[in-house]
Amino acid sequence: MNQSMSSNMQHASSALSNLSLGQHIGIILSESYYEILKAIRQPGFVFPVISFPIMFYVFFGILFNHNGMDGQIPTYMMITYGTFGVIGPALFSFGVGVAMEKSQGWFDLKQASPIPPSAYVLARMSLAMLFALVITLGLFSIGALFGGVQLIASDWILIALTLVLGAIPFCAIGLFLGMSLKSQTAPAVVNLIYLPMSFLSGLWVPIQAFPTVLQNMAQLFPPYHLAQLTLKIVELDMGVNIWRHIVVLLAYSLVFGWFSLRAYYRIRTE
Repeated sequence: MNQSMSSNMQHASSALSNLSLGQHIGIILSESYYEILKAIRQPGFVFPVISFPIMFYVFFGILFNHNGMDGQIPTYMMITYGTFGVIGPALFSFGVGVAMEKSQGWFDLKQASPIPPSAYVLARMSLAMLFALVITLGLFSIGALFGGVQLIASDWILIALTLVLGAIPFCAIGLFLGMSLKSQTAPAVVNLIYLPMSFLSGLWVPIQAFPTVLQNMAQLFPPYHLAQLTLKIVELDMGVNIWRHIVVLLAYSLVFGWFSLRAYYRIRTE
């Protein structure tokens, strides 16, 4: 890192130390607004992220196997495709977005500006959660109108809340990938993680249809635990204790958050 950039970062750090709590919150809200505005201006990101889980749900949860699992397939797959849906924005916003901004120099510019690093992370997290909410509400609408899904109000709310908050560990994983990968390789690597992990977690096919060895393997992946945690709300899960799922998701969040922090400080010292 050259002397000018190092000097700018020192000035930025000094400016940050003088910011009040209200100014921190204002910066986070402003960053979040512009991250969302930037994303919705990119149809190549918005369209597949929102449409793919909804399209898959229409085909495999509504049109086919509608009467499977004693008629519970539309409800079951609304949740599993909801899980699939919330993972996408988290992994791609962080994993691909951060890697690209890093290669374009935007990441260095933000480090040299009086913006707290937490604002950058929280802004991208708010983007991922907003898209998670939009996808969830879209699946709810399809499930209720065409799949005959009938739930009490508290269940709808709990499912939505669980799925949206469930994006957090995938934001941590995506941030680590974005910090570690180059922009040219990030999309391919994220897809190689996202798609096989989703399938092996039982998000496309009910986990009960898997052989025992794959059911056991699924428990290694965070999407499995988020799906099972959400399915427990409507009593369609595999019956594992709720705290096991929560602990695994928290562990992924903390571990990859720590990895991301290490990667961030490594970049700063280069």
